[in-house]
Amino acid sequence: MKRREFLQSVALVAASLPTRAQTVDQAYQYGYVGKSRIYFELHGDPRGKPFFLGYPFMASYGDIFGERMASIKTAYLRGLTDRYRVLLVDYPTIGKSGSIPVTELTADRVCADLLSVVDAVGFKRFAYGGFLWGAINGLLLASRTRRITALVCGAWPPLGAPYREMYEGTSEMAPDPPARAMPLLRDKPQYRQWVTYHRSLLEWPEAEAVARIRCPRLALYAERTFLQAGSHALKLSDTLRARRPELEKAGWRLHEIADRDTAVMLDPKAILPPLRSFLDSST
Repeated sequence: MKRREFLQSVALVAASLPTRAQTVDQAYQYGYVGKSRIYFELHGDPRGKPFFLGYPFMASYGDIFGERMASIKTAYLRGLTDRYRVLLVDYPTIGKSGSIPVTELTADRVCADLLSVVDAVGFKRFAYGGFLWGAINGLLLASRTRRITALVCGAWPPLGAPYREMYEGTSEMAPDPPARAMPLLRDKPQYRQWVTYHRSLLEWPEAEAVARIRCPRLALYAERTFLQAGSHALKLSDTLRARRPELEKAGWRLHEIADRDTAVMLDPKAILPPLRSFLDSST
């Protein structure tokens, strides 16, 4: 997906949502966890089912992307907090959280940090959902712990994923990060955290690890899910369609959103119906 198309999609989504932050009915809680002072927020009834909503949705979403984009977070919370206790974090090194050295953001570190937040808020077992980088983290967590009750893997193929291409692409871009990455960074050198992260996954035994995931699983993606990583053009939806028979045989559910591209993840009206249908039937 071209940058111009992405920005146009974001603008269309934002225009269809409220133009100012609205109050979500919730029992709201916030705090900091660990040596990196990871900032988190909890929304919804404390008796609700635990749900960790991962990247690209962060606790300080409005502070990071602006008040107009904050309405996306609000819409997701409105669509979830009637039944779920929703956890959001500022991670990594973003928003109100402290900094993590760029050489330390390995897959092991990410999993340990996210589980430390889960422990701190008292989630013994929880559903998890995220897109792209958030989906990778979900796969890592679900393959390492039985605490996840349901997994939503958004815009990322659980099998056949381009981990090497992501490492090579982030390595290419590290000397001069693209402008689209800067809202998620405090400075340009921080971009090297993604090189560290993707390097740590080069030897990850994907097939073996994914086979260990036994909770209900949903792969949720748009018809044209695309990612540009340096010189690598990654057609993620093509991989998902090619692997669909194998994934369904292994127990995955797949939901493809027709006539949309990667930016659909920023459209709660499109994502919430299949997301809620899956969560409500699985948790």
